[in-house]
Amino acid sequence: MTEHDLERVLGEAVHVANEFPAITNDVDDALHEYLRYAVLRLLEGDTTSRLEPAVDVTVGYGMDAAMADSWRSTVSWWHELPVQDDCTRFRVFYPDDIARVPRAVSDVMNVRGAWRVWSGDARDVGAYNSQGRHEVHYCWPIGHPIESQLDARLDRDDQRATPDGGCTGDLRVREIVSDQTHSAGLEARTQRALNEEMVVSLLAKGGQYEVRSFGRVYDVDIITETCTCSDWQQRKPDGGCKHLRRVDHEIKQGHVPRPDGRLPM
Repeated sequence: MTEHDLERVLGEAVHVANEFPAITNDVDDALHEYLRYAVLRLLEGDTTSRLEPAVDVTVGYGMDAAMADSWRSTVSWWHELPVQDDCTRFRVFYPDDIARVPRAVSDVMNVRGAWRVWSGDARDVGAYNSQGRHEVHYCWPIGHPIESQLDARLDRDDQRATPDGGCTGDLRVREIVSDQTHSAGLEARTQRALNEEMVVSLLAKGGQYEVRSFGRVYDVDIITETCTCSDWQQRKPDGGCKHLRRVDHEIKQGHVPRPDGRLPM
């Protein structure tokens, strides 16, 4: 770990906090969220400070327990290591003609205090582009000291975005309907999509979202325009069910990442 690596990671996290404060609406661990996105931006080249040498890297991440619930039956990762509570698991893909984990990846993970938990040939799990690629996993705990360093940096610069509170395993958004949002004249499903309490999060890059509503959880695929709710399964209404419409609205409002996992610009 070098001071340069630390400065680069903290600097990118400050940029995320300043430019994309909405990503932490209803999130308890705002600092953790800023740093998760900083990793994605640094390694995938979504920033002018792309690491050198440039590497074709794809990054996926989520809370370890949530990823285990989705994929434990199809892969061996969680048989090799128990589920890590209160940890983010990063899945990092790189070309199979590179013999070792790219130095840029290990540098960023080391400076954040993440530890390597699995590596091997990439698996087609979670809608990531894994064809002809290697994959390495890192776990990173909520509350690592680097979060305190980011907190001090944000306080010093008077740039911290204060979250609304709440609890999340993945990205969550607040109820986005304000007093200025009028649903009069909208089709009934669209009215419900805008007015009902729903929590939307990106489950996996490739357009897979999770919608929590009235104690139930629905999986929405915005690309194939499908939902696991009974309305979609039984009727397939034109324009989609209310959950599809809400996800579409959240994406357009910039409150959740786009299907490719990028932050709204």
